[in-house]
Amino acid sequence: MPGEPTNPKEAWEGPNGKEWKKASDEEMGSIIENDTLDLVNLPPGRKAISSKWLFKRKTDADGNIERYKSRLVAKGYQQQEKKDYNEV
Repeated sequence: MPGEPTNPKEAWEGPNGKEWKKASDEEMGSIIENDTLDLVNLPPGRKAISSKWLFKRKTDADGNIERYKSRLVAKGYQQQEKKDYNEV
């Protein structure tokens, strides 16, 4: 079994593209359903926090693929204390 994709192009255009795309669509559906993100206008001089897709195959004890999992995560390490947030 090849390694897990490291970016959306590898995932969605690779040999298991349909499975990865379905997992990514489910993730976006969950983000929307749970009202996880707010789209807002950025204040002048500010930059949005980047995001990244992560891809993982979930397997059973015998190594058989049970499901494909995609997650969209914020690159929170780009934030600066007191500039981007005040409390942890």
